[in-house]
Amino acid sequence: MRVIFAGTPEVALPALTRLLASDHDVVGVLTRPDAPAGRGRRMAPSPVRVAAAEAGVPVLVPRSLRDPDAAASIAELAPDLAAVVAYGGLVPVGLLDLPRHGWVNLHFSLLPAWRGAAPVQHALLHGDEITGACTFRLEEGLDTGPVYGTLTETIRPRDTAGDLLARLADAGSDLLAATVDGLASGELVAVPQPADGVSSAPRLTTDDARVRWGHPAIAVDRRVRACTPAPGAWTTDPAGRRLKLGPVVPRPDAEPLAPGVVRATASQVLVGTASSPVELGDVAPSGRRMMPAADWARGARLTSEATLGER
Repeated sequence: MRVIFAGTPEVALPALTRLLASDHDVVGVLTRPDAPAGRGRRMAPSPVRVAAAEAGVPVLVPRSLRDPDAAASIAELAPDLAAVVAYGGLVPVGLLDLPRHGWVNLHFSLLPAWRGAAPVQHALLHGDEITGACTFRLEEGLDTGPVYGTLTETIRPRDTAGDLLARLADAGSDLLAATVDGLASGELVAVPQPADGVSSAPRLTTDDARVRWGHPAIAVDRRVRACTPAPGAWTTDPAGRRLKLGPVVPRPDAEPLAPGVVRATASQVLVGTASSPVELGDVAPSGRRMMPAADWARGARLTSEATLGER
């Protein structure tokens, strides 16, 4: 089949690589425009754009798929199917039926659970033990289309969103390829999503990533892991400056501390929560790179009354 691939970030690369190695013809790649990246915030092409250019595949970079020129460019490629992985833009209703087999999206949850932009983050934030990925046909509603195939993945106790998303992206690339194969052979039929079990996963904001020390340790741990690497969990230091947090470790056997209160030793930094303390891992003071929390605490010369962020 003639396939257009639509994707933007690094998480889409395993699926693009898998389709390029398949028997199908990837006739074009659709990705988002260049955007600021890195510490210097310089404009840079998306990872998918770079990979497509290296593979010699034509790349379309429209600012909006509602642009008539974008629709015309897609139509010129005469695709049988469009495969979507984290493209980052809505597909207008008028384009949904342009490919003969429509637009097939690889989504990183077990639909109808966690419809939206941040399914992996919400699965971690809410303490799910099992998640997965599925392929489904795009329709007008948000992640409401019928499902072609699924896979499951166990959420490990120390998974961050980055860890889990990487595993799902790798496994999901095979699922997407199998879905394209099944549609090409005519053997695959989509199944409507059940009406029960619907949940929403909107993109996490910077405020969502702020740690509330008045929550129990398990909730603090989940929030930090869900926000790692993006948007990045944070609190404020005793001077009120932002302090970025890497994953923490609940310490249920440690002596209790009031929420937000810090206890620092030469090798360990504990912070109180509504239950037991958590141990800080790496932290990044404002304007600096990540470092071990104990190194930060020594440099900050914390007092015994030091507290972090919101209680």
